[in-house]
Amino acid sequence: MRQTVSLLSILLVLQTLSAAELPVRKVILYKHGIGYFERGGEIPAGQSARLDFKANEMNDVLKSLMISDQTGNFVAGVRYDSSLPLASKLAEFPFKLGDRSPLTDFLDQLKGAKIELKMGQATTSGQIVGARVVQSREKAQTTSETINVLTAGGDIMTYDLGAATSIRLADPELQLQLGEYLRSLNASRSREQKSVYVDSAKDAARKLSVAYTIPMPVWKSSYRLVLDAGAAKKPMLEGWAIIDNTTGEDWTKVELSVISGRPISFISKLYEPKFMQREVAELEEDKMVGPKTYAMGGLGGAPLPAAAPMMEKRRSMAASAGLAMEMVASSNVQIDAATREAGELFEYRFGQPVSVKRNESLMLPFVQQEINARKLLIYTERSGRENPLNSAELTNSTGKTLDGGPLSVYDGGVYAGEALVNTFKAGDKRLLSYASDLGTRVVEEDNSAPNVLREVKASGGVITVRQTREVTKTYNITNVDRKAKTLVIEHGIRYNYKLVTLKPAEQTKTHYRFEVKLTGDATQSLVVKEEETQFESNQLSDVSDELIGMWISSNRLTPEAKQILSGIAALRRQVAESNRTIKNLNAQVTEATSDQERVRRNLSSLNSVAGQQERVQKYASDLASLDGKIVTMRDQIVAETKKRDGLNQQLSQRIEAATFQ
Repeated sequence: MRQTVSLLSILLVLQTLSAAELPVRKVILYKHGIGYFERGGEIPAGQSARLDFKANEMNDVLKSLMISDQTGNFVAGVRYDSSLPLASKLAEFPFKLGDRSPLTDFLDQLKGAKIELKMGQATTSGQIVGARVVQSREKAQTTSETINVLTAGGDIMTYDLGAATSIRLADPELQLQLGEYLRSLNASRSREQKSVYVDSAKDAARKLSVAYTIPMPVWKSSYRLVLDAGAAKKPMLEGWAIIDNTTGEDWTKVELSVISGRPISFISKLYEPKFMQREVAELEEDKMVGPKTYAMGGLGGAPLPAAAPMMEKRRSMAASAGLAMEMVASSNVQIDAATREAGELFEYRFGQPVSVKRNESLMLPFVQQEINARKLLIYTERSGRENPLNSAELTNSTGKTLDGGPLSVYDGGVYAGEALVNTFKAGDKRLLSYASDLGTRVVEEDNSAPNVLREVKASGGVITVRQTREVTKTYNITNVDRKAKTLVIEHGIRYNYKLVTLKPAEQTKTHYRFEVKLTGDATQSLVVKEEETQFESNQLSDVSDELIGMWISSNRLTPEAKQILSGIAALRRQVAESNRTIKNLNAQVTEATSDQERVRRNLSSLNSVAGQQERVQKYASDLASLDGKIVTMRDQIVAETKKRDGLNQQLSQRIEAATFQ
């Protein structure tokens, strides 16, 4: 067993020494979960460069790996650990190394292979016949490992492996397979670690530079804003970059940069082997003749997806713009961060080499300088709170792009609150709020005036009316502590509303911003007047006569429009009068029909009574008169209905043709 352990250890050490590691020289961290790494160093002759990664990093490595050999030699290839299971890898080898199995088990699988044994000062060689563990005859509990070797002279010799000081496989191919087998076993001990090897085309020393990207934690930024920097100084802004080393190895004196911006990045599954299901094809002449069917088929491929846009090459480096601070209220740090625009991105590059141990994080200052800032109070309409917010208006006068992040505010020498600031370019402006101002209250008051008719239009039987009303919003401001302040009131922009009097200091997509200078007065007001425009469209046939009359009497219609609507109104009155006439005639017919029924009942009762002849004749005369009256009224209803239908047709035509502005 000692011999087995010794052999495995030696082979593993040799396997490890055959690959050299390249130290990290440069790291660039981005905001989209990717880190860019550069490694470099000298590789001795006969060795390959080895890079170790986690399994979940391999897809990005295979997608981005760049290799440069500064000695002018060519890279012969790049090898890396397969993602196949260990059992699948080991099944390809012509031998197995079992757990805790003796060396003889391994050697016995290599029958016929050439082997060299060093026994003290003597060296013997030959072909393996077999190997086994034998029990000692003298001591029952003692075993030894022996090997039978066919020597060049034809003798089969038995050797005690425990007495051998060196064992060597003479077949280079077999020796290489053994090394590969052991390397696979060694790699399987860490499921997360995968190695990439860079081979050279020549057996000579080389200077290699390797670059790649892997998933990394997003670098974070945080700021401190000191508002009371002193009468002679502007407010001070201090920014820190927070980085995390999760790579599993120390970064020692690396060149570090952080990038503000979000280039496109994605995952392509390049590491896992891909297999395609192939169709079975046979020569027609090899098939048996039998029943034949015909089917349509073909092989095709879907188009490849378009590649994501590549990030532009970085431009030349700008001069360092960091500024050390002398204020007691600011952190006593030295800023050594050069900045530059990189296309749509912005880079902070730290001038001094940075060291970060594995699984540790680091804070590095990247800005500390004066900034244009103005203290404000901000009140937003319908926010649900009476107190405005203590705020600051920042104008980026640093000359740098400031990455977004949390910001702590210090005012009056103490912590005053916190805010979030979005990324903003040099010269851009941001408003941020960090606390409630309990010394100021704002109460809203709403009023509105009656609607005023502004315009009436018609087209294709549809009439559209535009009305306006004046809406007043009064902001009643109470300055409790009576300090001089600047209050910004955000008044919401609403659809179909426009300002009548005041002009805002500025306007966003959603709000007007009005500035109010608060003096020592206890109360002040801001009155915002707006005109609301209302549009209403209806079918002209559905509009009431009263509304049409109101439009005609207004001064918002042209004479032509008044004439059109007056004609329509006159026809609607005639139609209404005709309907009333038809209704009255129908009522009279109903009444006459009822009288007929009464007369018929009377006649029926008198026919059975003697001496009532005169009354019978009178009822008969009344019945005849009612019949004539009913016939006349029904004729009148038919005539009036015809007249009304004609009027309705004229009215429909007038309405459909009604067009005016």
